[in-house]
Amino acid sequence: MEIIYNKVFLEHETGLHPENKKRLTGLGISVETDIIDGSLYPRLVHNLDYIDKIQFACENKQQLDPDTFTSEGSFRAAMAAVGATVMASETGGFAAVRPPGHHAYPNHASGFCLFNNIAIATTKLVNEGKRVMIFDFDGHLGDGTYHIFKESDKVLFWSLHQYPAYPGGGSEDDIGDGKGRGFSVNVPLPAHTGDDIFRNAVEHFLPIARQFAPDVVAVSAGFDAHHSDPLLELRLSLNSFYYLGEMFKREFTNVFAVLEGGYNLEYMPQCLHNFVDGYNGAPQRFNERPTESEIQLFEEFEFRMHRVETNLREYWDV
Repeated sequence: MEIIYNKVFLEHETGLHPENKKRLTGLGISVETDIIDGSLYPRLVHNLDYIDKIQFACENKQQLDPDTFTSEGSFRAAMAAVGATVMASETGGFAAVRPPGHHAYPNHASGFCLFNNIAIATTKLVNEGKRVMIFDFDGHLGDGTYHIFKESDKVLFWSLHQYPAYPGGGSEDDIGDGKGRGFSVNVPLPAHTGDDIFRNAVEHFLPIARQFAPDVVAVSAGFDAHHSDPLLELRLSLNSFYYLGEMFKREFTNVFAVLEGGYNLEYMPQCLHNFVDGYNGAPQRFNERPTESEIQLFEEFEFRMHRVETNLREYWDV
């Protein structure tokens, strides 16, 4: 898995906002990737009026909501982020992009996101006849992604996220609608969850992913579940992201990833490199003492997992 990066992503200027260009400059990547033109792809998910609205907002440096900023270079960066994500889906790469995407809806921006990068790449794959699993381990629910695919039986959406937390939703009962019912696996983690509960949650629901048997696995790779992150209260160590990389390599044959959240400028690059190294079978570069969860959290976690299992038992062998 190669990292796809280009300095065009730095043109999305957000100042002192948590989602700022230092998230990428801290990765220490000196080699740029030539990004394909992403302008043809947003319409796979977003309507043309919305795309025009985002372009106008960027040209005029408008703030789209209390959390989501734009600058003159934001539209170019966002289109490049789409192109890089599509490239990653074709090459098995990791698109280290900004702005992120998983909170973006077809017709409105939110949560620092303009276009839903992973939903666009996934829709392209589905249109080509592929079955796709989206695995979102960002500590926030990818509510835009969930909304886009909640009625599809061609996409399995699997998310592990802090609950309750921004943006809301993602409870045990959110399992999709219509013909997509049962194809959304939302795993709500209690605040202060450590490595032990997190890995338990992954292994516990991995059989559903195996039963779905995806042609492609699309990973929304957010690193704000790390214990240092200022926007959430999860407590993963660096080791969990290496574990995830190893797990994807072991379990699936066609995987790509795109950057979502992660806002501690010291640790986020270490999380990302650990994930890629884990997938590539390289030694773990960054180590920490594993984090453990209190017994009361295990009790809450087990109650929630039972609810998820009960809701999904009609659709999967769990």
